[in-house]
Amino acid sequence: MDHHYYSWNRSAVGLGVHGTGDAAVMALYLVLVLGIGLWIGTSLFSANIGSGHLMGLAGEGASSGIVAGAFEWNTIFMLFILGWIFVPIYAKAGVVTLPEYVLKRFGSVRMQRLLSVMFLFVFFFSRISLDICFGAMFFKIVWDIDIYQMTLVVLIVAAVYTITGGLVAVAYVEAFQAGILVLGSAVLTGYAFGKVGGYQELKLKYFKAIPQLTSKENWTARAECYLPRGDAFHLFRDPVSGDVPWPGLVFGATFVSLFYGCADQVSVQRCLAGKSLLHAKGGCLLCGCLKLLPMFIMVMPGMASRALFPDQVACVVPSECEKYCNTRTGCSPLAYPMLVIALMPSGLQGFMLSVLCAAVMSSLTSVLNSSSAIFTMNIYPWMRPVATEKELMVAGRFFVIILLALTIVWVPIMDVAHSDQLFKYMQVMRSSLTTPISAVFLLAVFCKRVNEKGAFWGMIFGIVIGLIRLLAELLYGPWTCEGRSRCPAIICGLHYLYFSMLLLPVSALAILAISLATDALPDEHLHGLCWSLRNSREPRVCLGPEVEWKSLSKLRIQPDKVVEAPTCLWKSWDWFCGLDPRPGSKLIPENVTEMKTQANMRQMQNSGTLGNRKVLIWGQKARNMEVDKKTQGDMLESPFWRRVVNISSVLLFALVVAGHIYYA
Repeated sequence: MDHHYYSWNRSAVGLGVHGTGDAAVMALYLVLVLGIGLWIGTSLFSANIGSGHLMGLAGEGASSGIVAGAFEWNTIFMLFILGWIFVPIYAKAGVVTLPEYVLKRFGSVRMQRLLSVMFLFVFFFSRISLDICFGAMFFKIVWDIDIYQMTLVVLIVAAVYTITGGLVAVAYVEAFQAGILVLGSAVLTGYAFGKVGGYQELKLKYFKAIPQLTSKENWTARAECYLPRGDAFHLFRDPVSGDVPWPGLVFGATFVSLFYGCADQVSVQRCLAGKSLLHAKGGCLLCGCLKLLPMFIMVMPGMASRALFPDQVACVVPSECEKYCNTRTGCSPLAYPMLVIALMPSGLQGFMLSVLCAAVMSSLTSVLNSSSAIFTMNIYPWMRPVATEKELMVAGRFFVIILLALTIVWVPIMDVAHSDQLFKYMQVMRSSLTTPISAVFLLAVFCKRVNEKGAFWGMIFGIVIGLIRLLAELLYGPWTCEGRSRCPAIICGLHYLYFSMLLLPVSALAILAISLATDALPDEHLHGLCWSLRNSREPRVCLGPEVEWKSLSKLRIQPDKVVEAPTCLWKSWDWFCGLDPRPGSKLIPENVTEMKTQANMRQMQNSGTLGNRKVLIWGQKARNMEVDKKTQGDMLESPFWRRVVNISSVLLFALVVAGHIYYA
């Protein structure tokens, strides 16, 4: 008998699978895997690219060169950290928002509340302000329309699908808008490079882009205020005289970007929405690939705009700048609108309006949705502990309406802001406020010795230092080439990237010092919440039981009302708010079961079975179900796709490093 035949040609005895239906199912599975990864990745990209990036990066490219694109490239490294390190920890913790993770990790209600407020503050004064200001400027310059009416229309459209559809609607619309953003920016880049004569011509013409008017009456601008930088096509610049010193770029910008890799609710929320960890990693990978593009479709077109329109984009005489962009300190944000006005035909100008609307809406809706989640899950339950699930959902939607009202009020304030310095202001704000938060999450995951007192007071210490720097920058104004800022050099003289280089280790050392001086947390509270205990199968004991169980024990679940036929008006209201209850849905039965389990736990505690502690996971089987809720799907994924994602990530990492070396 030919044993070789039976060993290698098993299909001959009917063991092979060659059916058309089976192949179609396999192909459908692969398409779904790819589609979900694309959905997460494009949603991540769109959520972090707003009008502030379109106009801000182009403006920075016009004034400083390609170094602005390096900030986007640094974010790619942080996406790897997010997908491969932090998302698995957050998924095993079973959290929806990052303040929830802090509550589980430290058992600290005050940290949960402080972080919730800090996230909302950073979201509103950083992302919303930036996008609204640049979006209003674009509408006003390109179409000369009323910025309040146009902003109101955009906000209403964004609000409708954010309130009614929630994260799912936001994510799908963001995925569509990401395609619009990339396509529109690519078309504009083609027109810009075609007009300037290509990349090599850009390198020549950029250095000749000097405004004709550099003096007026008895005033003459300093040469460094209007001459293009000699290192405009280099990323690594002088550590002392460079506008973006290379140590600050390598370390300071990375520390600022670390916030998006471990502590940004917008990015984490989208990754946790994936079906598995593999999908989240694939989404981070695709977002990283898309993050390569802003250098070429936003920054370099801004440089081309300066080469084509130096009198407007590179103006230096205050009266001339005020004539072009209503500010006396510079008009670099004009770089992007000037390309649209001067190069695009009428039909494509309308398309570019759609691109900017997509940028504004995608960024705003992502912030609104994440802010709503933080408010609903971490703030409102403490304001009203007896709130039902339905009330929480309604409160979250009304909070979005409140944010929209504040945004509309904020429009006239941002309209008179120094738009040419706004992008740098936002960078200063992020380096001052988000760096201590990043230090907390970094140590919370990697150092189990860190406790609540160390994390809370160390973060407070870092935030106070950052606020001193930020308030000084806002009060005295930024340092410019004319050197007009009255801010004391001891506070503002240090470059903001050098400041972030110092702030993160200072905050981390404060957290560690206070933690080492106080009692450590037992490992029984940390299973599945720290990197060293991420694979632990032991049940985790809940920290801060009185707080965590208080609101849950008072939730009023009334199953009999689920099947009650409401009026047509009430049905319409539920449909609009996304609260349409359906008999047999998983929401109510799961909560009822959870309430029964909690009641049993309280009974066991009262009888002395559990003593003074409440176990978070009841039984090993329940523990496995919660811990592996996000990872079960990942374990069932094909090893082939896991290898594809990992290899592709290594290649992307190498490509980013090569890009830094090429443009060094």
